[in-house]
Amino acid sequence: MPTTYAVLGAGRQGTAAAYDMARWGDARRVILADYDLQVARRAAERVKKLLGKTVAEPVQVDVTDLKAVEEVLTGVNAFLSAVPYYYNLDITQVAIRVGAHMCDLGGHIGIARQQHSFDAEARAAGISIVPNCGQVPGMGTTLMVYPMELLDEVVDVYMWDGGIPQNPRSPFNYLLTFHVAGLTNEYAEPAIFIRDWKVTEVDTMTELETVEFPEPIGTLEAFVASGGTDTMPWTFEGKLRTLQNKTLRHPGHFAQLRAFYDLGLWDLTPLQVGDVEVVPRDVFHALFEPKVTFPEDEDMVIVRVEAVGKKDGRDAEALVEVIDYFDEETGFTAMERCTGWSAAIVAEMMAHGQTPHGAGGVETQVPARPYVEGLRRRGINVTEEVTLV
Repeated sequence: MPTTYAVLGAGRQGTAAAYDMARWGDARRVILADYDLQVARRAAERVKKLLGKTVAEPVQVDVTDLKAVEEVLTGVNAFLSAVPYYYNLDITQVAIRVGAHMCDLGGHIGIARQQHSFDAEARAAGISIVPNCGQVPGMGTTLMVYPMELLDEVVDVYMWDGGIPQNPRSPFNYLLTFHVAGLTNEYAEPAIFIRDWKVTEVDTMTELETVEFPEPIGTLEAFVASGGTDTMPWTFEGKLRTLQNKTLRHPGHFAQLRAFYDLGLWDLTPLQVGDVEVVPRDVFHALFEPKVTFPEDEDMVIVRVEAVGKKDGRDAEALVEVIDYFDEETGFTAMERCTGWSAAIVAEMMAHGQTPHGAGGVETQVPARPYVEGLRRRGINVTEEVTLV
């Protein structure tokens, strides 16, 4: 049945999501809403140019004006919030009032857990509310659940993921494909894992290791960063011995960034420098962002998940992996494909009745196999292998 979608926030990820909804979501309309109408118009025009048809409609809206947001979302079946995470709690309540399924790109576990508290209200409204549906958490969350379903029993789940340049540039060997504040949040804030069956806080920028991938990727380094496990530690506490993820980067990146961490450049407490009060993290953003922003460079996204347990009564391991690249045909980066498209898949599943009503985490609300089939249909290659030990 033709569906009406909306995307709040017409930036890079919002545009990618709108394209996905228009192409694969059986869309009647895709409302692209942004504070800047020109941004919304450019996004809608790009979708039109890529698809050769007018489906996306630009709209101006200030998401702090909840009455205006309610007007935009009235009559919408499902929508994606691609605006900063701190707006999502209010938007969740608007979604319940208008009866529209909602997913978002998230970015803050505490806010996501508050959104989960609207479970009863979402059920009563007959809708699904699923926060944190981007790349990781989001796509990575479901890719952690999927290998668990390939085994009969699971004890340990490990994920390694990263968005990195195909051809790294010195000195940092990194390509920024999303907001720099999101990067430092991942690097600076504690990670939440399961260790020894219990929810455990783990310091970021620790536990460095190397991971091997087929050429031309080769050796990458991995270390603890925050946010990737989303709400899974609370969902699976006592059920899994281990649940963790590490961020993948090109060799050399960790040592350089660890030095900034040790120096205190990611602190949020203002510091007096002469007659001026500055926030160290703001200084880092201003200095670092230009050094890792190369719009013309092509990226790739890697997600590798290993689940350890039993299959048919024997010790077994299930390995699931995604390696995705910048798409020359559409011009979407790998990060846009694995973030905007990932969230759009969830919105489309909601609209077509494939998710349970209520509010909760990706791990409980998004059926893994249909989601993985959706990735494959879009040309995002998901490989899987079960090995009996």
